[in-house]
Amino acid sequence: MKIDGGCHCGAIAYEAEVDPQKTSICHCTDCQQLTGTAFRVTVPAPESDYRITRGAPKIYIKVVASGARRAQAFCADCGSHLYATSVGDGPKIYGIRVGTARQRQDLVPRQQKWHRSALRWLPEFEGMATTEEQ
Repeated sequence: MKIDGGCHCGAIAYEAEVDPQKTSICHCTDCQQLTGTAFRVTVPAPESDYRITRGAPKIYIKVVASGARRAQAFCADCGSHLYATSVGDGPKIYGIRVGTARQRQDLVPRQQKWHRSALRWLPEFEGMATTEEQ
């Protein structure tokens, strides 16, 4: 599926080819803190299928629980989070933030990760695969 989107202020735009069946929710505490809300929804795209068409994001390098480094891309003007990807050599997968895609209504999560960190006041999401950790 072809998607396109960008940040809230319009300084950054992108397009990508994604498999909507791979859309997921992450409840990890890093995603909660980085988004300022209860969870993050992403859809992956291989590096070859993701392209920034306008602007350049600012990159913040985060170290995850495993010790791996993840590049968090966001707009320096409006703060919209755009994607996360690995740091270093090797093929990259871009975890596109679904809220930035114009086609977000069609990107329905099919799985949730880090469920053990889900906020207790959230309703349970029916019919999706659940992993307690990553």
